[in-house]
Amino acid sequence: MSNSKVVELAVLDAETVVPCCPPLTERPLTAEEAVRTAAMFKALGDPVRLRLFSLVASHEGGEACVCDISDVGVSQPTVSHHLKKLKDAGLLTSERRGTWVYYRVEPSVVAAMGQMLGTRS
Repeated sequence: MSNSKVVELAVLDAETVVPCCPPLTERPLTAEEAVRTAAMFKALGDPVRLRLFSLVASHEGGEACVCDISDVGVSQPTVSHHLKKLKDAGLLTSERRGTWVYYRVEPSVVAAMGQMLGTRS
């Protein structure tokens, strides 16, 4: 019997929550856990995406309008592409309000990332 904790990492859509994995120091990842975790790190492995994720995560109120985070040194279509990649990896959620889209990092994602890496949040 294992005392492993499974943490939720990604919300792919309103109905699908993908569990991640226990802390890396607890046991080796299964092949499925490794695939899901690698997708998350791959999405964050691009400097522009990491910066966008950081901008959203640190934005006042926990969400950011795309109009507030678009100045990252690339064109607006490229920003949209990177935000889509972060959403596809389950790291961001979005909501359209009028002509603007607001992004937020689910608090459970940040907590799960810290727990998986064996840090205390």
